[in-house]
Amino acid sequence: MFMYTAKFNRKKAVIAILLLAAVLCAIIVIAGRVGSAGGSGAALSAVVRNNKQRVGYLESLGWRVEEDAIDEQKVRIPTSFSDVYLKYNALQIAQGFDLTQYGGLEATRYTYKVKNHPSSEDGIVADIIVYKDKIIAGDIQSCAPDGFMNGLKKR
Repeated sequence: MFMYTAKFNRKKAVIAILLLAAVLCAIIVIAGRVGSAGGSGAALSAVVRNNKQRVGYLESLGWRVEEDAIDEQKVRIPTSFSDVYLKYNALQIAQGFDLTQYGGLEATRYTYKVKNHPSSEDGIVADIIVYKDKIIAGDIQSCAPDGFMNGLKKR
């Protein structure tokens, strides 16, 4: 059996506490960077409890939208996805969302008219799908027959 003894004075205690604090700060900073990674798969989810927060969310992504939603509709997320829904969910997965975990549940889709799309095209809207005050999906799309659908982040 070995015994080790060490003198522990006030100076060593302060150094040990400062060292421990530095290690904890480093862990917090690293965890924050990992959690907020800005890659294409970084989740865009947010909690939005009212219209003002939904508009603020879209504005935080670079979109200027009409103050009031032009449509609000209950939608049921299917339990099994058709080809169209699989393609839509692929767009969502690329943004960090995944609708498969919401299969069978009812959510609300809010549609806002976009006022600052780079194409200056009329009829561009932002859709966000909300379940229990949490954004679970969204897109920017053109309502034109030859329109497009993109993710929420402004390009």
